[in-house]
Amino acid sequence: MKQTLILLAAGTVLLAGTALAQQQNSPPESPEIAQFQKLEDQWSNALMKQDQYTLENLMSPAYVDISSGGDITTRNQQIALLYEKSGPQPVSMEQRVVNVRAIEDVAVVDGTYIQKWKVNGVVHEERGIFTHVYQHARGTWVCVNSQRTPVVEQGAEKAHKVAKKSDAELPFHIPLLFKGKESSQTTPAPGSDQPPQQ
Repeated sequence: MKQTLILLAAGTVLLAGTALAQQQNSPPESPEIAQFQKLEDQWSNALMKQDQYTLENLMSPAYVDISSGGDITTRNQQIALLYEKSGPQPVSMEQRVVNVRAIEDVAVVDGTYIQKWKVNGVVHEERGIFTHVYQHARGTWVCVNSQRTPVVEQGAEKAHKVAKKSDAELPFHIPLLFKGKESSQTTPAPGSDQPPQQ
């Protein structure tokens, strides 16, 4: 009984030490990612609170938005959508910065998002990836371009769909590639330098 307790205690200490070592070895979040995560959080909060002033400060006057559905809008159109009562009403927006590439006064920010909105009392959710292009102007970063791409999740019926077999007489193949026993080409004898078949 004592041996079991000692082994359990030793295992617990070992696991705790391993977890602590992994935390210490994991690279810290870069200052650029932290900086742009803060901007993305401000953006999400401004959308939820319908805060026109914050959105105008985050978006350049030349801002262009390409939605996940392919709709192209400007900054003024985006802000006007905040006050449209008949359209989709935002429920929540979570944006997570994954990568930042800065080139002089331009930064390309990539990340993931989860957006929820309500239409006619029904809540819809969309998950995807985004790319925001920021420009450093007048001492602050402003977004000049945004593009969202939804992540399509396969339903259970699509995941189990059986592949249809081709009705063609001979299936497509790349010449000169040997496919083992299924190949119509003969295997060259070792050491023979036969020219490729045409």
